[in-house]
Amino acid sequence: MRFGINSFLFTSPFTTESVKLFPKFKKWGFETVEIPVEDPSHIDAAKVKVAADKAGLAIGSICACMGPGRDFRGTPEEQATAMIYCKALIDQAVMLGCPRIIGPVYSVVGKADAVEPAQQKVEWQLVVKNLKELCKYAESKGIQICVEPLNRFETDFLNTCDQGLKLIKAVGSKALKLHLDTFHMNIEEKNQAAAIKKAGHLLGHFHACGTDRGTPGTDSLNWKEIVAALKSIKYTGDVVIESFTTDVKVIARAAAIWRRIEPTRDEIAVSGVQNLRKLFGKK
Repeated sequence: MRFGINSFLFTSPFTTESVKLFPKFKKWGFETVEIPVEDPSHIDAAKVKVAADKAGLAIGSICACMGPGRDFRGTPEEQATAMIYCKALIDQAVMLGCPRIIGPVYSVVGKADAVEPAQQKVEWQLVVKNLKELCKYAESKGIQICVEPLNRFETDFLNTCDQGLKLIKAVGSKALKLHLDTFHMNIEEKNQAAAIKKAGHLLGHFHACGTDRGTPGTDSLNWKEIVAALKSIKYTGDVVIESFTTDVKVIARAAAIWRRIEPTRDEIAVSGVQNLRKLFGKK
C-alpha cells in the first residue's frame, strides 16, 4: 500500500511544467502522485515520467477529467469524444508507467437530474457498451480502469458501491475495478467500512478525504473502521489524498469550495499523510 497526493490540491491544469511539485511531494512523504489530465496535450508524458523517476515518485494514477462533451451516456458526439479522450489517457498511462485510470469514467461530472426509469435503462446500456469497448482497449495495453461513484450533487448515474459493483459485473472485464472515495461515501453510504468490505477484491483505488474535503484524519469519519476494512480485504493499492482549496480557483468553483478549510493547502498534504501513516501503522 502506498500513499499518494492528487495534484489538483496545487494546480489546474497539470502541465509538463507542474513536475516542479514532485520533489516537494516526495519530501513530505508521498510515494505516488495522481495526475488529473484535463487534456492530453497538456503534458509531455516522457518528460513527466523522467521527472517523477528523478524525484523518486511513482505515477500511481491518472484521474480522468470528465468535463463538458465527454459523456458515455450522452449524444453520439459526446460518447465519441469521451472515447477518444479516455483512450488517449490509456496511451499516456503506458508511457508514464502508470497502472490505472481512475474517476467517474462514465459521464460528464455535474450531470445530475431526475431521470425516468426508461431513460435510465437506455443510459445504463450506453455506458456498459462504451465501457466494454474502452476496457477491451485497456486490457490490450495492460491498464486498469477504476470507476468512481460520486455523490448525488455531482452525478445521478453512479452514487454507491452497490451501483459500482453492478456496473462492473455488467461490463464483465478484468480491467474494470471500483474506485471508492471517503468524501462521496460519507454522503451516500450507510456504512463506509461495510461498503469497502463489499467491494472486496474489486476495489482498485481509494481516495482518503476529510468530510469537508480537508485533511483526512482530523474529521468526523471513523478512520479506524475504514483502515480495518481495507486491511480485512487485503487492499494493496494506493491511498490518495484528494482535497481541494480556494487557492486553485477553477477547481474550487467546480468542487464548491467557498471557504478556506485549513490554514494552508500544504498543511492538508503534510498533516494528511502523517495522519494516514499513523492510522495504517506505517512509518
